[in-house]
Amino acid sequence: MTMRSQKQRMLAGELYTADDPELAADNRRISEWMDRYNRTNTLTQAERQALLEEAFGSVGANCNIRPPFHCDYGYNIRLGRGVFLNFNCCILDVVAVTIGDGTQIGPGVQILTADHPRDPAQRRAMLEFGQPIRIGANVWIGAGALILPGVTVGDDAIIGAGSVVTRDVPAGGVAVGNPARLRPPRVAPVV
Repeated sequence: MTMRSQKQRMLAGELYTADDPELAADNRRISEWMDRYNRTNTLTQAERQALLEEAFGSVGANCNIRPPFHCDYGYNIRLGRGVFLNFNCCILDVVAVTIGDGTQIGPGVQILTADHPRDPAQRRAMLEFGQPIRIGANVWIGAGALILPGVTVGDDAIIGAGSVVTRDVPAGGVAVGNPARLRPPRVAPVV
């Protein structure tokens, strides 16, 4: 039986230790990339797009992430076409983060796949794990929202500013508050 590396364990969502040399090298690589990316305020959107394609697992056309931006590894992030993240967003991508076409994410949003064991002995052993996050197409996430490990947000959903999303949000759902709760959507007047 072949022993799995810490990176393989991390990518599988199993308990792993983040101070592993291979993961440290991956983190160093993305830290150097973030140093470059976060100095791109004067670059064109096309130039920033090329940098995103260099670091992320996949990037659709016309994506825009306004710096500063922070992530753990980059290679677990997959963006659809036309995704927009405003200033100061953070994605802890120890496992897959998928963001669908046309999704708009406000400033200061945190998307957090990283999690920690509830067992104190495992935490003392510096173990952690991740749960994937999927955000559908045409989602609007307000400023300062937190999307917690394992959450799926359906297409066309809205997440209110400052909300802490601990559970799945269905397609077309509106979730607000801490913890976020579903509420009926407001219908815009017909003009």
